[in-house]
This record gives sequence, structure tokens and C-alpha cells, in this order.
Amino acid sequence: MAFSTTSFAGAKLEAPFLKSALSSRASPSSKFPILWKPIRSRKTLIQRGVRCEVAASDAFVRTDKLSALEQLKTSAADRYTKERSSIVVIGLSVHTTPVEIREKLAIPEAEWPRAIGELCSLNHIEEAAVLSTCNRMEIYVLALSQHRGVKEVTEWMSKTSGIPASELRQHQFLLYNKDATQHIFEVSAGLDSLVLGEGQILAQVKQVVKVGQGVLGFGRNISGLFKHAITVGKRVRTETNIAAGAVSVSSAAVELALMKLPESSHATAKMLVIGAGKMGKLVIKHLAAKGCTKMVVVNRSEERVAAIREELMNVEITYKPLEEMLTCAAEADVVFTSTASEAPLLLKEHVEDLPPVGPEDGGLRLFVDISVPRNVGSCVADIETVRVYNVDDLKEVVAANKEDRLRKAMEAQAIIAEESKQFEAWRDSLETVPTIKKLRAYAERIRMAELEKCLSKMGDDIPKKTRKAVEDLSRGIVNKLLHGPMQHLRCDGSDNRTLSETLENMHALNRMFSLETEISVLEQKFRAKVESQK
Repeated sequence: MAFSTTSFAGAKLEAPFLKSALSSRASPSSKFPILWKPIRSRKTLIQRGVRCEVAASDAFVRTDKLSALEQLKTSAADRYTKERSSIVVIGLSVHTTPVEIREKLAIPEAEWPRAIGELCSLNHIEEAAVLSTCNRMEIYVLALSQHRGVKEVTEWMSKTSGIPASELRQHQFLLYNKDATQHIFEVSAGLDSLVLGEGQILAQVKQVVKVGQGVLGFGRNISGLFKHAITVGKRVRTETNIAAGAVSVSSAAVELALMKLPESSHATAKMLVIGAGKMGKLVIKHLAAKGCTKMVVVNRSEERVAAIREELMNVEITYKPLEEMLTCAAEADVVFTSTASEAPLLLKEHVEDLPPVGPEDGGLRLFVDISVPRNVGSCVADIETVRVYNVDDLKEVVAANKEDRLRKAMEAQAIIAEESKQFEAWRDSLETVPTIKKLRAYAERIRMAELEKCLSKMGDDIPKKTRKAVEDLSRGIVNKLLHGPMQHLRCDGSDNRTLSETLENMHALNRMFSLETEISVLEQKFRAKVESQK
């Protein structure tokens, strides 16, 4: 059934449209803060901001015959008939946001499906994905409206974290469509990481896809984006060798600790690792790679530590339960923390009475905290005999081999540009899907109407076999006639010439069969959302 623009903006949808439209027109000069984030591998800057001003396509209908109320309703509804769903990333990363805010926004992996469901229940969000790591909290969505989608997601982030939306806007960056695509490709390739080319982020992007499988809101566009990002990440590392010499966050933590220790004590310093999960295991491996043959590992259970011990036969790994953490810290020169605890494990009152570190080991006890939320309270840094480092301090480790990094990053950017075009072409090819559905529905309506006329003329006593034969004939004729147009509406998006022709064919069919008068896809989606929330 087709709905006119006026009926779509009618009584049932009047409230949300009026509320959105009035709020957007109440203060046309209001803006989100504009943030700039430097992309280290490029000479240019991407503007991480968005204006809240109403777009030109959202202008009022200037018709004397319409009342102001009707103009407003028509304008709001018209937005959904002309706008294409947008891929949007709303993010806060180590480049723009301090760890104190990021840790409040962090969402555990087990909670990602719940978060996707909540995001997709918002009025203007169709699909969603969450990328939450120690260095970033990024929400990827397919939004029916850019401005309203961003507003809803920001408010959701504020609600779940307890941070005022106004404060979040001071740190968040916003990217749309091609810029959003390029960003996730850069992230997956390791170009946006503190440690250029590190492989851990690619594994985390893969995990987003793994967790998203079967989750209703992890839809075609967003899942396609992340799957393509995985392909890009693999290709960049293979073709540019960007990971050679680059390290993960865990490796950077080890390098930072060794930078702070006197070189003479590298082989003798007492190392303590709290947490034997993925990050802790990597810390242990990197310590072993740097020549450390003896260390203590504190963990809730011994099972994981035993597995690591079997893997590193030449390293003496001593297991201690979590209850003995402070005793172990008193005997250590360097303490690495990497647990999933949401509350700090070490506070000032726990650390200030620990015995001092010997001068041969620098006279300072080092705490390297790579957890988000942090395992070491910020108050610990007030102690004179202690130095505390967190994930933000790992920037110091990334200072080496600048020229080589830039060269490899430029090679990676060329690959990303090529892959971005392919992904955008694939997305463009999806634009023909609504036309295909509308054309089939149009043809089916005509077939059914003509079939009913034919059967009514043949009388009520038509044998079932004859009825079926006539119905099959009508369906076969329609399918044969639609075959040509359908072939010219399908393409995989890999050939730009073919894609251009396909889109031209789509517009031609829309005009010839008046398919644009059908209710728009965005209209249908928004209408369904509003109806489902009643």
C-alpha cells in the first residue's frame, strides 16, 4: 500500500516529527563543538565535527495554501523521502579523550549484543556495532538521519556512562559515510593506533564481527563494513610489512618499563604481572623476549598461569593468588597490571607502605597499568618513590623510526583509498535493491488484478488444474518480462562503469513506472520503528 507524504506526517507520527523539527529550528545557529583530529599518516586534517543547522533540503515548503503546521509536517516527512541512510561513527579515542572518561564509557565484550539492541531501538538507528578497547570507544551506526542519529547515540552514551552529553561532545569525533569508512579501515590497519601497525586492533575488529553474528542490529551495511575492514587490515600488513618492528600495547608497556629502568638492571629487575588474560599473557611473552627469565604472576586461578608456563618452558614463572598481590608488589621492582576489574586494585594506602626499591634498580617502583578501567588508582602517583604509567603514557614508546613509519603509512593509505572505493561501490550497488522490490511489487499487483479479471470471466466452476495453469502462465509472463530489467539492476559494485549504468537504469525505471511515488524505504523503516514502540 502506498502512503502519501502528507499521510505519513499525519496523526501517528506527528509528535516525533514536530518535536525533532521544532528543536532543530529553535536555534539554527547552535553547533556541536568542532574537533580536529590529526591523522598521523597524512598531511591533511579531517574535521571531526558537525553542524546542527538544518540542511537546505530540509527547507520549509513555501506554499501560501498550506498552514504553518502543514508546512512543518511536510518538511519533516520530506526529509525521509530524500535522505539516504548514513554510516556514522561517534567515537572517543586516546587521541581526543583522557583515560578517565574512556574508562567510564568502556563496554565489556559480553555486553556488546545488549548495547547493539539498545542502540537499534533508538528512533533513527537501523544498525549498530560497538568497538570498545583500551584506546577507543567507537559506536558505528547506520542512521536514518545523521543529525538526529548522532543526538540519540550521544544521549545514550551519556546515559550509560553517567557523563553529561555536553562533556562528551568536547571529546567525541563524528565521521560520516566515506570518512567513517576510511576511519575504520585505518583503525583495522593499525594506522590509528598508538603503536603503528600493531596487530591487536585487527583481532579486536574481528571480534566485533564474531560477537555480532546473529545479533539482529548487526545488519548488512555495518557487518559489511567491518568484514571489509578485516580484509583491509590483512592486506595492509601483508603488502607494506607495516607490522615489522611494530609492537602491541603489551609490548609497548614492556619497552616503556625497560626505558625507565637503568640498563644494568634489565636482567635482574624483579617483574610482577597482575592478570593472566590476553593482555597479561602478551606482557609475559614480551618480557621473555626481552631476556627476562624469572617473574611472578598474580591471577585469580592457576590454570591460565600453568598454560603459559608450559608454553614458555625456559622462563621461571611463579604463580601467586590474588590475595597475595600486595605481598608480591612489595618484592617487585616493576608491576604490570592487566585485569578486567572495574574498580582499582591498587590505591595509595596499599602502596605507600611498601618497602623502597634499591638504587641499583633506579630507586623507584614502576607501575605500568594497561587496563581500562585502570587497575592502579591515580592517587598512587602522589607517592614520591613510585612512578605510575597508563595506556596514555605509551605514546613515549612510539617515538622511534618516524621516517619509516610515514613511508609505510603512505603505502597503506594508497591501499585504503582503493579499498574504500570498492566498499562505497558495493554500498551504491545496494541502492538498486529498493527499486527491484518496488518493481516486483508493481508487476505482482498488475498480475494479480488481471488474473482475477480473467478467472472471474471463466466462471466459478474452473477446474483446479486449469486455475493453476492460468496462474502459472501469468507468473511466467511477468518473470520473463522482468528478467531483462532485473539483470540491468544488479551488479556487484566492482566495475564503476557497470555501477554507473546500473544506477542510470534504476532512475529510468523509477521514472517509467512511477516507482518513486511508492512509500520510500526510509519512510517505511521510520514508520515501523515508531509503530513498534507503541
